[in-house]
Amino acid sequence: MNHPVQMFNYHAWANQTLLGKIKELPSSVLRQEVNISFPTIAQAFGHIYAVDSSWLQVLKGTGMREALETSMPLERETLLYSVDEFADRFARLAEQYREWFRSQTDMEQTILLENPYAGTRRTRLSEIVLHTVNHGTYHRGNVSTMFRQLGYASTMTDYALFWYQEPAESHV
Repeated sequence: MNHPVQMFNYHAWANQTLLGKIKELPSSVLRQEVNISFPTIAQAFGHIYAVDSSWLQVLKGTGMREALETSMPLERETLLYSVDEFADRFARLAEQYREWFRSQTDMEQTILLENPYAGTRRTRLSEIVLHTVNHGTYHRGNVSTMFRQLGYASTMTDYALFWYQEPAESHV
Protein backbone atom coordinates (compact mmCIF):
# COMPACT_ATOMS: atom_id res chain seq x y z
CA MET A 1 0.00 0.00 0.00
CA ASN A 2 1.23 3.46 -0.88
CA HIS A 3 1.08 5.40 2.40
CA PRO A 4 0.61 8.92 0.91
CA VAL A 5 -2.23 7.60 -1.26
CA GLN A 6 -3.88 5.90 1.72
CA MET A 7 -3.57 9.09 3.75
CA PHE A 8 -5.15 11.07 0.91
CA ASN A 9 -8.01 8.55 0.80
CA TYR A 10 -8.47 9.18 4.51
CA HIS A 11 -8.49 12.95 3.86
CA ALA A 12 -11.20 12.60 1.19
CA TRP A 13 -13.26 10.30 3.45
CA ALA A 14 -12.95 12.67 6.43
CA ASN A 15 -14.10 15.66 4.37
CA GLN A 16 -17.15 13.73 3.12
CA THR A 17 -17.88 12.39 6.63
CA LEU A 18 -17.91 15.89 8.12
CA LEU A 19 -20.00 17.24 5.24
CA GLY A 20 -22.40 14.33 5.80
CA LYS A 21 -22.81 15.45 9.42
CA ILE A 22 -23.62 18.97 8.24
CA LYS A 23 -26.35 17.57 5.98
CA GLU A 24 -28.10 16.30 9.14
CA LEU A 25 -28.21 19.82 10.63
CA PRO A 26 -30.27 22.87 9.69
CA SER A 27 -28.99 24.37 6.43
CA SER A 28 -28.26 27.64 8.22
CA VAL A 29 -25.42 26.01 10.21
CA LEU A 30 -23.09 26.33 7.21
CA ARG A 31 -23.17 30.14 7.42
CA GLN A 32 -23.76 30.82 11.11
CA GLU A 33 -21.00 33.00 12.48
CA VAL A 34 -18.76 31.81 15.29
CA ASN A 35 -15.70 33.20 17.02
CA ILE A 36 -12.85 30.98 15.80
CA SER A 37 -10.23 30.98 13.01
CA PHE A 38 -12.92 31.17 10.30
CA PRO A 39 -16.18 33.05 10.79
CA THR A 40 -18.29 30.25 9.27
CA ILE A 41 -18.11 26.54 8.51
CA ALA A 42 -18.55 27.38 4.82
CA GLN A 43 -15.43 29.54 4.92
CA ALA A 44 -13.44 26.78 6.61
CA PHE A 45 -14.44 24.27 3.93
CA GLY A 46 -13.81 26.86 1.21
CA HIS A 47 -10.29 27.29 2.55
CA ILE A 48 -9.62 23.54 2.65
CA TYR A 49 -10.92 23.23 -0.92
CA ALA A 50 -8.83 26.12 -2.24
CA VAL A 51 -5.64 24.87 -0.57
CA ASP A 52 -6.25 21.28 -1.75
CA SER A 53 -6.71 22.64 -5.28
CA SER A 54 -3.50 24.64 -5.02
CA TRP A 55 -1.41 21.69 -3.86
CA LEU A 56 -2.76 19.51 -6.66
CA GLN A 57 -1.55 22.09 -9.16
CA VAL A 58 1.88 22.08 -7.50
CA LEU A 59 1.99 18.28 -7.66
CA LYS A 60 1.20 18.53 -11.38
CA GLY A 61 4.16 20.88 -11.93
CA THR A 62 2.73 24.37 -11.54
CA GLY A 63 4.82 26.81 -9.53
CA MET A 64 3.46 27.49 -6.06
CA ARG A 65 2.93 31.23 -6.61
CA GLU A 66 0.89 30.56 -9.76
CA ALA A 67 -1.02 27.72 -8.08
CA LEU A 68 -1.97 30.02 -5.20
CA GLU A 69 -3.01 32.82 -7.55
CA THR A 70 -5.25 30.40 -9.44
CA SER A 71 -6.70 28.53 -6.46
CA MET A 72 -7.12 30.99 -3.62
CA PRO A 73 -9.99 32.86 -5.33
CA LEU A 74 -11.92 29.61 -4.88
CA GLU A 75 -12.33 30.55 -1.21
CA ARG A 76 -14.59 33.44 -2.27
CA GLU A 77 -16.34 31.41 -4.98
CA THR A 78 -17.38 28.73 -2.48
CA LEU A 79 -18.97 31.14 0.02
CA LEU A 80 -22.47 30.40 -1.25
CA TYR A 81 -22.04 26.67 -1.86
CA SER A 82 -24.58 24.35 -0.30
CA VAL A 83 -23.38 21.28 1.58
CA ASP A 84 -24.18 19.19 -1.49
CA GLU A 85 -22.11 21.50 -3.70
CA PHE A 86 -19.17 21.23 -1.31
CA ALA A 87 -19.50 17.43 -1.25
CA ASP A 88 -19.59 17.31 -5.05
CA ARG A 89 -16.60 19.63 -5.50
CA PHE A 90 -14.53 17.74 -2.93
CA ALA A 91 -15.46 14.41 -4.60
CA ARG A 92 -14.39 15.74 -8.01
CA LEU A 93 -11.16 17.12 -6.60
CA ALA A 94 -10.43 13.79 -4.89
CA GLU A 95 -10.86 12.04 -8.23
CA GLN A 96 -8.41 14.48 -9.82
CA TYR A 97 -5.89 13.60 -7.09
CA ARG A 98 -6.48 9.89 -7.68
CA GLU A 99 -5.90 10.35 -11.42
CA TRP A 100 -2.63 12.09 -10.57
CA PHE A 101 -1.66 9.26 -8.18
CA ARG A 102 -2.26 6.69 -10.94
CA SER A 103 0.19 8.58 -13.16
CA GLN A 104 2.97 8.60 -10.56
CA THR A 105 5.76 6.06 -10.46
CA ASP A 106 7.87 7.74 -7.77
CA MET A 107 6.16 9.50 -4.88
CA GLU A 108 9.62 10.10 -3.35
CA GLN A 109 10.65 12.24 -6.33
CA THR A 110 11.79 15.68 -5.21
CA ILE A 111 10.82 19.00 -6.71
CA LEU A 112 12.08 22.49 -6.04
CA LEU A 113 9.26 24.17 -4.13
CA GLU A 114 9.38 27.96 -4.18
CA ASN A 115 7.02 28.90 -1.39
CA PRO A 116 6.37 32.66 -1.52
CA TYR A 117 5.85 32.71 2.26
CA ALA A 118 8.61 30.41 3.49
CA GLY A 119 11.33 30.26 0.84
CA THR A 120 12.71 27.61 -1.48
CA ARG A 121 13.47 23.98 -0.64
CA ARG A 122 13.57 20.56 -2.21
CA THR A 123 10.40 18.67 -1.29
CA ARG A 124 9.25 15.13 -1.97
CA LEU A 125 5.88 14.67 -3.66
CA SER A 126 4.86 12.42 -0.78
CA GLU A 127 5.56 15.27 1.66
CA ILE A 128 3.21 17.55 -0.25
CA VAL A 129 0.45 14.92 -0.12
CA LEU A 130 0.97 14.41 3.62
CA HIS A 131 0.96 18.17 4.19
CA THR A 132 -2.34 18.44 2.30
CA VAL A 133 -3.86 15.76 4.53
CA ASN A 134 -2.48 17.35 7.69
CA HIS A 135 -3.78 20.78 6.67
CA GLY A 136 -7.25 19.36 6.14
CA THR A 137 -7.16 17.54 9.47
CA TYR A 138 -6.25 20.77 11.26
CA HIS A 139 -9.16 22.67 9.74
CA ARG A 140 -11.66 19.83 10.21
CA GLY A 141 -10.76 20.22 13.88
CA ASN A 142 -11.74 23.88 13.57
CA VAL A 143 -15.07 22.81 12.07
CA SER A 144 -15.66 20.39 14.95
CA THR A 145 -15.10 23.26 17.39
CA MET A 146 -17.51 25.40 15.38
CA PHE A 147 -20.17 22.68 15.72
CA ARG A 148 -19.77 22.77 19.48
CA GLN A 149 -19.94 26.57 19.58
CA LEU A 150 -23.19 26.36 17.60
CA GLY A 151 -24.63 23.79 20.03
CA TYR A 152 -24.20 20.65 17.92
CA ALA A 153 -22.17 17.52 18.40
CA SER A 154 -19.51 16.82 15.82
CA THR A 155 -18.67 13.46 14.30
CA MET A 156 -15.53 11.38 14.46
CA THR A 157 -13.12 11.64 11.54
CA ASP A 158 -10.13 9.93 13.18
CA TYR A 159 -7.78 8.01 10.93
CA ALA A 160 -8.30 4.89 13.06
CA LEU A 161 -12.05 5.05 12.35
CA PHE A 162 -11.28 5.32 8.63
CA TRP A 163 -9.54 1.92 8.85
CA TYR A 164 -12.91 0.34 9.63
CA GLN A 165 -14.89 2.32 7.06
CA GLU A 166 -12.83 1.58 3.97
CA PRO A 167 -11.87 -1.67 2.29
CA ALA A 168 -8.25 -2.73 2.87
CA GLU A 169 -7.27 -1.93 -0.74
CA SER A 170 -6.78 1.61 -1.94
CA HIS A 171 -9.15 3.50 -4.26
CA VAL A 172 -6.26 4.09 -6.61
